[in-house]
Amino acid sequence: MDSVEEEIYQVRKLEISDKNKGFIELLQQLTVCDSVSDEAFLERFQEIAKYGDDHVICVIQDDNSNSGRIVATGSLFIEKKFIRNCGKVGHIEDVVVDSSVRGKQLGKKIIDFLSDHARAMGCYKVILDCSLENRPFYEKCGFKQKEIQMVKYFI
Repeated sequence: MDSVEEEIYQVRKLEISDKNKGFIELLQQLTVCDSVSDEAFLERFQEIAKYGDDHVICVIQDDNSNSGRIVATGSLFIEKKFIRNCGKVGHIEDVVVDSSVRGKQLGKKIIDFLSDHARAMGCYKVILDCSLENRPFYEKCGFKQKEIQMVKYFI
């Protein structure tokens, strides 16, 4: 990626106005995500904001086009533990890059931003779950496979 693209694709924290820039539609490329009313979005945004630096959602906005759409996102929440001298663990979730801009290293920018934040907050590790097909991407970002994921859905 050249320096012009580096400047165009900047990672920043989620803003309330990002709902109207395709944030929810971007999440729909990742998983089941119904439409969210403006009121529900505001309520959840404010709820997450109360956690301060312990729950961060970051985005990349496409300032290269007239659309100004959100084209990448990811989130990190910090779990406070008793183990490891009351240590902290960062959990990365909901990483997605719009299909129209994949291959521009935006996912790596999101992961680096979130990992750097976790380190700055004193986390001793950062973890995430991913599909097998995404494993090579996360390995390029410095992650390694450890154990397995288990899940139990209630819906």
